[in-house]
Amino acid sequence: MMRKNMKKVALSEVKDDLSRYLRLAEKGEIIITRHGKPAGVLIGFEDEEDWFDYLLENDPRFLARVEQSRKSLRSGAGIRMEDLNL
Repeated sequence: MMRKNMKKVALSEVKDDLSRYLRLAEKGEIIITRHGKPAGVLIGFEDEEDWFDYLLENDPRFLARVEQSRKSLRSGAGIRMEDLNL
């Protein structure tokens, strides 16, 4: 998941003011550079829902279940939303 407002910052700047950059990361990913080359990413979360979304998007077990479900649907298994009696 790439956010729109991505900013590059030197590691030395982040170390000097981590709190500030963590607040900035809530609005967009911060690419941390070392000697001018990308070395890491600082990702902030506006709330706990963002944190939960991040965990799901990066959980290999969840991703495997999603892929398994997609394969099942492609093979014709499953129920269409229109056929549910809600």
